[in-house]
Amino acid sequence: MSPPGSSNFDPDPDGGAGRADDPLDTAVWRLRSRACWKDAAELLAPYAADDAAAALKRGAILIERCMYTSRGWDAADDALRAAEALALTDDERGATACERGYLAYASTLLGNRDRADEARTALGRAAALLGPGSPTRPLLDFRRGLISQHLAHNPTGAQAAFQRAHAGAAAHGDTLLRSFTWRHLAGMAEEEGNLAEARRGFAESLRIREELGYLVGIAPALASLADVEEEPEAGRLRAEAGRLVRLLGGVPVWLAEQLAHHPDGAGPP
Repeated sequence: MSPPGSSNFDPDPDGGAGRADDPLDTAVWRLRSRACWKDAAELLAPYAADDAAAALKRGAILIERCMYTSRGWDAADDALRAAEALALTDDERGATACERGYLAYASTLLGNRDRADEARTALGRAAALLGPGSPTRPLLDFRRGLISQHLAHNPTGAQAAFQRAHAGAAAHGDTLLRSFTWRHLAGMAEEEGNLAEARRGFAESLRIREELGYLVGIAPALASLADVEEEPEAGRLRAEAGRLVRLLGGVPVWLAEQLAHHPDGAGPP
């Protein structure tokens, strides 16, 4: 299972974190989706100085960089502390706690530093702060599912959390998050031996990411679908994933490593 992730920004106008007709949001999305997280964060920096929403978005972008590159941990921590200092309402504090938990989870999962207790505590705080109707609640459910799956090794709890996140993302129009919930529910179906459902979920995840133009997330979706397809289709999907990883300079790093060791040689040199 490749390292999962999602962040608090969706290009869909109903996604809750930005307006599709806002030039700044559009520019940030294009940079972020092409693995240019540092540039996206720099665009937001002038606004993040005194705007809680912009500071949160900037922190989320830098946290996503950590998940895909396993670098930039200090910058992400600094940006998140700045967002926490600006958060005033329960929803704002809950959203920053959700990001705090995700950063700690990513650090633990990728072997940077064990912050598992911090991840659980932060996500528990987010759950206490966020109302049941908060647009951040589905993202929180998803991340609690990640903790259950990868740190607590509780597949039953993970599946329940992913299903809540899946339904909540649909209700709030969070299309990008749906690509992550489809992918993780498909991964659990694969583990259970239900390959038809796994193919369906991985294909839906891929379709959404292609439609949104989330380039950095397409290669992992292709590789996941390849794992449940037969040859020669599996080889074609894996080769396309390797091409995209090379195009993005070896990102995601964990997928680059997987493809490099695959017997069909689809990975980067």
